[in-house]
Amino acid sequence: MGVRTFPGNPGIPLKLRKNAQARRMTLRISRVDGAVTLTVPRGVSEREALAFAAEKQDWVIGHLSKQSVPEQVGPGQSLSVAEQLFSIEEGSGARLRVDGNRILLSQPVERGRVHLLAWLKEQARAELTRACDRYSGQLGRRYTRLTLRDTRSRWGSCSSAGALMFSWRLILAPRHVLDYVAAHEVAHLQEMNHSASFWQVVHDLYGPHQEARDWLRQDGPGLHRYRFGA
Repeated sequence: MGVRTFPGNPGIPLKLRKNAQARRMTLRISRVDGAVTLTVPRGVSEREALAFAAEKQDWVIGHLSKQSVPEQVGPGQSLSVAEQLFSIEEGSGARLRVDGNRILLSQPVERGRVHLLAWLKEQARAELTRACDRYSGQLGRRYTRLTLRDTRSRWGSCSSAGALMFSWRLILAPRHVLDYVAAHEVAHLQEMNHSASFWQVVHDLYGPHQEARDWLRQDGPGLHRYRFGA
């Protein structure tokens, strides 16, 4: 049905999505990027859908006002990496340098952000490999490969072929949260489902995991606020 706009300054984009399986209209706000989607069942006109959305406008604005504002990473900011707090500073060379708890960006700053992103991915790969090797060893099952992406809808996945995928942004989360996601995906090497048996494997590998799951639900979306573009 396309994209419409809530009135206001600035206007808020509203995506209308037709779903023949839906039984009622539902309005959702992405905790990652703030996208507002109205799902409309068969037989409901666009006029009815927009009227429904208009009734929820105050609710939408209230929720969006509580979401994290995107941050362009650069000098003067700080960043927690594997639970170590780094200050980001402007460097003087063509290469990024890490000196204790200081990250000195390469020049120009735009290139420095690109180098910083590459460094963060290196740290994420090292930490996730450490965790996955540990848990797969405990389980007695091997994974076939480990890849990193900047996923928006999930923190990790495991394919039927044993390939693990993770969001590199987990390196910005507390270590116990990264370890939980690693244990979760490694558990799928044995149980390719979310049955009681699967959660028992997660518990056997990681231990109590509700705290880590709560952190991901409440604070995880905030990791997507960091931007490394020009």
